[in-house]
Amino acid sequence: MSTESEEASRIAVSRDDGGPATVFEHLWTPYRMAYIRGEGKPTGAHDCPFCLIPQMDDEEGLVVARGEHVFAVLNLYPYNAGHLMLVPYRHVPDYTDLTAAEVAELGGFTQTAMRVVRAVSGAHGFNIGMNQGSVAGAGIADHLHQHAVPRWGGDTNFMPVIGLTRVLPQVLRETRALLAQHWPDGRPVPEA
Repeated sequence: MSTESEEASRIAVSRDDGGPATVFEHLWTPYRMAYIRGEGKPTGAHDCPFCLIPQMDDEEGLVVARGEHVFAVLNLYPYNAGHLMLVPYRHVPDYTDLTAAEVAELGGFTQTAMRVVRAVSGAHGFNIGMNQGSVAGAGIADHLHQHAVPRWGGDTNFMPVIGLTRVLPQVLRETRALLAQHWPDGRPVPEA
């Protein structure tokens, strides 16, 4: 039996298909207001991590591969092991701002990332995408970047669902070294 305060923290939302209402719990996270307000976010190329990373050595910056227009870097806060970001060197916010050469290399790097991660870790699938604008979820909205998140059957098991914990079987530096070792130098990786 729920208490009055528990009932007060629930809200019923009607379903569009005419089915029964769904009840959601509220999770109050006031610390997220700093993120929503943009506090501590980069204000330009001078403090943008995607502009600073290419100036670092590969190990320090977690860079897996560098192209002429784009680089591949491990996500510092990965959803899954091998979560890569494919980033143009140029500080632009929107996909429509990319040149044809940047779009082509971004596409090629995406294909190569998928092939390399699949070859190294046996990923069953991928979530590929980019959030355009802060309202769409971009953490760093001013510098376009595309995510390549490897997925495996069962990777959403009890640990993240019940335990609210992600299990990453390898430290980022080891993952970076393994992927970089298998990334071709300017050559596309043939399909398996």
